[in-house]
Amino acid sequence: MQHLTLFTLAITLIATICLAKSPYQSVLQHSRIRGRQHGPNVCAMQKIQGTDKKYFTNCKQWYHRKICGKPTVISYECCPGYEKLSGEKGCPAALPLVNIYNTLGVVGAATTKMYSERAQLREEIEGPGSFTFFAPSNQAWAALPTEILDALVSNVNIELLNALHYHMVNRRLTSEDLKHGSAFPSMYQDFNVHIHHYPNGIVTVNCARLVKTDQHATNGIVHVVDRVITAVTNNVHTFIDTDDDLETLRTAVAAAGLTQMLESDGHYTVFAPTNEAFEKIPPEMLKRILGDPVALRDLLNYHILKNMQCAESITSGTPLETLQGTVLEVGCDGSDMTLNGKAIIQKKDQLGTNGVVHYINELLIPDSAKTLLELAQGSAVTTATKLFVDAGLGSHLSGSEALTILTPQNEAFKEGVTMTGELKKLLKNHILKEQLSSGVLYHRQELETLGGIKLRVLVYRNSLCIENSCIAAHDKTGRFGSMFTVDKVLTPPMGTIMDVLKADDQFSLLVGAIQTAGLTELMNQAGPHTVFAPTNDAFSALPKADLNKLMGNPQELASVLKYHMAKEILVSGGVGSHTRLKPLQGDKLELNMRNQTVYINKVPVVEADLMATNGVVHAVGSVRTSTLCMTRVIFRTIVYSRLFHCITIPVGQKFTYNKLTVPFNSLEHS
Repeated sequence: MQHLTLFTLAITLIATICLAKSPYQSVLQHSRIRGRQHGPNVCAMQKIQGTDKKYFTNCKQWYHRKICGKPTVISYECCPGYEKLSGEKGCPAALPLVNIYNTLGVVGAATTKMYSERAQLREEIEGPGSFTFFAPSNQAWAALPTEILDALVSNVNIELLNALHYHMVNRRLTSEDLKHGSAFPSMYQDFNVHIHHYPNGIVTVNCARLVKTDQHATNGIVHVVDRVITAVTNNVHTFIDTDDDLETLRTAVAAAGLTQMLESDGHYTVFAPTNEAFEKIPPEMLKRILGDPVALRDLLNYHILKNMQCAESITSGTPLETLQGTVLEVGCDGSDMTLNGKAIIQKKDQLGTNGVVHYINELLIPDSAKTLLELAQGSAVTTATKLFVDAGLGSHLSGSEALTILTPQNEAFKEGVTMTGELKKLLKNHILKEQLSSGVLYHRQELETLGGIKLRVLVYRNSLCIENSCIAAHDKTGRFGSMFTVDKVLTPPMGTIMDVLKADDQFSLLVGAIQTAGLTELMNQAGPHTVFAPTNDAFSALPKADLNKLMGNPQELASVLKYHMAKEILVSGGVGSHTRLKPLQGDKLELNMRNQTVYINKVPVVEADLMATNGVVHAVGSVRTSTLCMTRVIFRTIVYSRLFHCITIPVGQKFTYNKLTVPFNSLEHS
């Protein structure tokens, strides 16, 4: 029964909201549904604790119980246009329909009503007509700076009357008529009031939030707003052009050729860095950007949103696209407006005819205006960054060459790593000779490094690798170069697989076995190959008689070794859950990754990613005495495997192990 009730509520909620005509109406309907258990025409409201700010609730806010990161309390109030009756549940009665002047007194705008009388506006808003009054709430008047309020009330016949007329439109506008980006001539010299109706249901007029909407009157309608609004006559560029605190920004805008855009029609949001913000940037970096028109334009466009965002429209972190093409997360923390999680906005809602300006005390520098060295600083690759500089490669990273740098994460390096000649050579091979995006890379593509070698691109279902190093974060694209953050220090290929095995003493027995089995040429061929290479310890763990017998039969030895080889290249970063690999002979091998270790047929790989020009070697050093494998396709033999070290038993013979004799009469006995 409970599930049926929840299902019915959900269907009702969806159907009701879908029928709503605007974002505001959707939120209002949601608040009605949440409040209906308290009676008819009751709306659930969320109030931010410690403030007087209330909001109609939406789904996200209802479940999170937070607005602007602060906890909220739920209250239940009469929905707009209704009132309580003594002894009745909820709000069953519609408010009496009276003129605008009298309506002001019952909707929380008594101060506006008082000032309307002082300014001799009462007769107008009591008389015939059809007006919209954006009436400041009592709290809005109280928040007005004393000097401004004194200037208004000291000249009630002109200043106060003009101010009130600017809050009025000579036609009836319901919340449905208040479309996003619309403007309506006010009753003060026809100066426009600017409306924004946001997807989260917030509606603003000149960046003042409508806190009570659609309060109908006989001669119009009242919308209560949370601040006193003033006439807007200048565009956003005028703020930049006339404020001494924005002098550096003004110079930069002119140098980047953005003046005309900021004077044109639009709905921009400009996060305007103050002189103080520019002064925080290292002088050399600032000089470089100011002298580079491309970087400067990117820098400034990164401070401009494509849409107008008043501070009151933000109730949680929201990614918004900039003119530069990337996004800023615009959010709030209590009463503070935030950018990328930081409360750096000093002054909010400086409204112009074509947008809004918010002053910020910290410069926002996009990746596209940075050098490679600047991209790497302050991120999770500080160790690599220092090593590149110590290796004498800083000029490549701070210059204008088109490069791509592969920067290993800090945890990829051992503690106390010191600079050596070999490390310098290795780091040079972490820099590619062209600027790339990971989106254009393809499988087995070859990339040339500053060190003069070729690196292979390896594409897997869930990873993208360059040799053994797999990309661990989104690309960073700078002014001239790109940065790929990778999970491991690169291991450049050094010779064929046979060369890699011969160069490592732990594989001396395997090298001999490959030569005995006649597979040397295969291990030198172009490939690609993946070899799971038993170490000397793994061979030594086999009974000596069994090992001698296997080494004395080249044909059987070749079939066993081929079970360790696959004709494709698989590095550890390409191993996922239940990865399968088809060996050159026998059934598929099962691989997975646990705790940063590769397991093959449930046995750990002891050393992974020994890169070769024709493939990769993974060292295997442990032995599982219970593992059986078979090469049923070619030899019709049952193979007992200690990991990959198999002893073949022809079908029809008996196999004795630890005094237990097992007859193998068919392949099914495997």
